[in-house]
Amino acid sequence: MDSTIDKLLNLLERASLVTVLSGAGISAESGIPTFRGPEGLWRNYRAEDLATPEAFSRDPELVWRWYDWRRGIVAQARPNAAHVGLVALERRQRVTVITQNVDGLHALAGSRELIELHGNIWKVRCTTCAVIATNTEVPLAVIPPRCGRCGALVRPHIVWFGEAVDPYDFQRSVEMSRSADVFLVIGTSGLVQPAASLAQVAKSSGATVVEINPDSTPATSLADLVFPERATRVFEALGIAPSPPNSAS
Repeated sequence: MDSTIDKLLNLLERASLVTVLSGAGISAESGIPTFRGPEGLWRNYRAEDLATPEAFSRDPELVWRWYDWRRGIVAQARPNAAHVGLVALERRQRVTVITQNVDGLHALAGSRELIELHGNIWKVRCTTCAVIATNTEVPLAVIPPRCGRCGALVRPHIVWFGEAVDPYDFQRSVEMSRSADVFLVIGTSGLVQPAASLAQVAKSSGATVVEINPDSTPATSLADLVFPERATRVFEALGIAPSPPNSAS
């Protein structure tokens, strides 16, 4: 992997903008299950059965109990070498992270230019007044939780199956993909739209596309550089370490 790492380091050093698209694979290395497929079963329910507007309308308490369980798992996770490496890279140059993950680990690691395309599990949105608030209670004190402003039911501030991503967030994602010199695709299956289209947007706009994923994906054929490895291994090999607090840059 040494020669490929050298190529990536050279690309990163020359880039004016590095745009990153991250998916479940980067969080899996922090111990967070994908919550899809057999490993994502909870009380015999699949994520696809619960993460929908219809499920919430039918039984908000059930949906919130599932999210309470998920939040308990996410609360124990910590950013890994890939999350931290991206933050260290951002301290050296311009980096925008677009993530499909809702766990908040990029923000916890310190990423500042961050687009959480599918929302955040630590945020809630009122179903009546639409106010978005942060709720980090683990476990939740009241299920289902209520809006602190109007008392109405709140829902997770997450894009569910059958819902569209926020148009503003997606437009920003497209702009950052078009403007990128290097586009890193990390740990995403490349199957979930519209995020899956961003690698092609970047490629068509002249970016060098780099994929980091142990598995082959639809983005693999687009990539100029492919690392069939775990993201933590690649970032450890890159040797990008965060600067000590308060150190001179």
